[in-house]
Parts: sequence; structure tokens; C-alpha cells
Amino acid sequence: MNNNRLNLVLPALLTILPALVHANGMRLVSQDAFAAARGEAFVATADNPSAIYYNPAGITQLEGNQLRAGANILYFDPTFKPPEGRPNSGTTYDINNNEAVAPQFFYTHSWKGSPISAGLGIYAPYGASVAWPQNTGFRTVAIEGSLMYIRANPVLAVELAPGLSLAGGMMVDYSKLSQQQGLRAAYQPFYNYFQFEGDGVSLGYNFGLLWKPDEKLSFGATFRSTTTTRYQGETDTLLQPVTNPAKSVGADIEYQFPLTAVFGVSYRPTPRWNLEFNMDYTDWSSFDTVTLYQDERPPSGVQQVIPVNLKWKASWMYEFGVTHYLKNGWQFSAGYFFNQNSVPDDYYSPLVADLDRHFLCAGTGYRGEGWSFDITYQFGYGPPHTVTSSQAPSRPSQVFGNQNANGTYEWISHAVLVSVGLKF
Repeated sequence: MNNNRLNLVLPALLTILPALVHANGMRLVSQDAFAAARGEAFVATADNPSAIYYNPAGITQLEGNQLRAGANILYFDPTFKPPEGRPNSGTTYDINNNEAVAPQFFYTHSWKGSPISAGLGIYAPYGASVAWPQNTGFRTVAIEGSLMYIRANPVLAVELAPGLSLAGGMMVDYSKLSQQQGLRAAYQPFYNYFQFEGDGVSLGYNFGLLWKPDEKLSFGATFRSTTTTRYQGETDTLLQPVTNPAKSVGADIEYQFPLTAVFGVSYRPTPRWNLEFNMDYTDWSSFDTVTLYQDERPPSGVQQVIPVNLKWKASWMYEFGVTHYLKNGWQFSAGYFFNQNSVPDDYYSPLVADLDRHFLCAGTGYRGEGWSFDITYQFGYGPPHTVTSSQAPSRPSQVFGNQNANGTYEWISHAVLVSVGLKF
């Protein structure tokens, strides 16, 4: 691919990213079809341009110019059953929109005869788009929310010695947040809600280390810093028939997205087999208590300053994968990973509906001289999780609505990931 064609690809990708990046869930760990097929166990392998995300030190293994682009096509289905004694207790509720697409783009360049490599990644490390029906019984806790999050991640890597590489980079993030909850428990006959929408920019950094002491063994580690985003926008308050139409007020809220750290080891008993195990840590305790500030007091008894209690906790993912390489350029991979719950029952949020989750993955791909292709299927399951003692994370009004998110949550997902790579 010549530079003129590359100059056309980059603006086109930047144009479609904001429209497509909405995805259910919070942290999006699957950024490449080959890595996902291995249960996300890729930090100690990191041998394609998606290493910019998984372990930027790995790009020193790549020659010349390489481009890799792909998409995570996701079907996500959290369900909720109200507890016994609550209206509609025998009903199972689903979210209104289950589909999402999250694309990724990675480009690397290695200078011939030089130990230095550079790269640029554009991807969505977080994402959410959840809308529940109005009659769940927790509408004053949450109705709907979305998070669109885009990261540009330039990196620089250097091979310090044969088999030992170190990398660092900058993370430039743009995100847009929207959250809505009811003011009254009922949405009829007079419709009501309180909503915040805002956007913001943040900066962070990442590091990567890759060490291959011999042909059979390699170790990898990567670290991504926290990023603090101040979302500036406005709130809308609608409480028919008192306020109609909704009253808008300038507002802002600040979130500190968590640091992450991944450690892994890859064992290659022969050139045809690669087994890897990773431990992936996310410090969600940065989501503690945040405060929504409004420029003036909204109408209808809504507070001007609203605390939001999250009290999330740090969690781990445990990832295992295996790849079998064939002589004709094809490979087959399979993997499994387990993701711990981070959201406490005390302030449980249906917008996240987090719980312990298991993922099974399998995929295949081909690597030729000038191009590569991978496709992966990923199945996720979260067994029933019953919440019994929750309270709303935030109450815009102390007068209206005192519901909670008690009930039983379950979770299932299907995803197909496709990635295509070019060398030029």
C-alpha cells in the first residue's frame, strides 16, 4: 500500500469510529481476532500490530510497515428478574438493543537495521450502550446509559538487547457519556426523567516489556495508567406536568478510569505450538464516589449537587490460550478467560449489570507474505447473580423515587471478531 492510499484509509477510519464504537459492557478487552481466539492471552506473544494495545514492546518483532484493522461484532444480552413480592416478579426483562460493533486500527513501522519501532493504535478501550424497559421496578435507579470512548495511542519501542524490548506511549482519549434515570417510580401518566450528557478529553500513558530468554519461553507485561475525564455538558429535568418541556442546566462530572496491568508467560514446546497464560488486573477502585455539579438548581426539587456512590472494586481476569501453527500458513487457536465482578451489591447498577463471567473462544487464521486474516467466535456466560441489599447509587431528588436494583441478573454474549493485516 502506498502512502496516498494510506492517507485515504486513516481519515475514513476516523470518520466511522464515533458512529460504530458503541458497545455493551464497560471494558472492551477484545481488540484483535487472533488474540481473542487465544482467550486474550497475548501479552507474551504480541506478534502482530495489535501489540500496540496488548503489549507495545512486541512491535519490535515486526518488519517494515504493517497495518491491521478489524471489528468486534457483538451480541450482548443481560437479563433481570425482579425478586419475589415485587410487581412483575415472574417476568424476565431484557435490554432494548443487544447489538454493537467496535472497530480497531493499528499501524506499525520498523526501521531497517534499527532497533527502534513505532506505531499508532486507534481503538475503544471502554464502551457501553444499555437501555432497560420502563417497568423493571428500578427506573429511578437507571433507565439507560451510554459511553462512547475512543483512544489514539502512539507508541515507540526499542530492542535493548536480542530478545529484550521495552516500549512506551501516550494515550489521547475522547469520550461521551449519557445517563438517564426516572424521578418517579412510574412513567405514566406523567412522563419524568433526569438525564446527564457530556463529553471530555483525557491523557494517559502506557508501557510494555517483552523478554524472550530462549526460543521456547517468553515473558510479557504491559501497564496502562489511569485517565481522568471531566465530562462537561448539561442535565435535563422533565417532570410532567410541572416541567414540560424539559429544563436544561449546565453540568459537569469527573471520572477516573482505572489503571490496568497484564502479566503473561508463553511456552512454545515446538515451533508449531504456543501456549500462554496471562493475569490481567483492573483497578476499578478508582470508581469510588463522584459528584455531579450543576450551574444552577434544577426545578422540581432536584438537587444542584448530586453525589454518585459507585464503590467499585479491583478485579482480575485469568486468561489461557493455545495456538497450533500449520506449515501452509494457517493456524488454529482456542482459549478461555474468567472475568471477576467489580460492582458491589450495595450500589448495584443495572447499566453495568456486572457479574462473574466466563468466556470460551476459538478461531482460525492465515498468514501470507503480504497479508493476514483471522476470524474468531467468542461465547460469554455470566451465571445468575442475586442482588438483595442494594440502594440507588444516586438520588437526584430526595422527594421522589426510592427504588433499588434488587433482583437476579444473568448474562450471555456472542461475538465474532474479524481482523485483516497488510505488509507493505
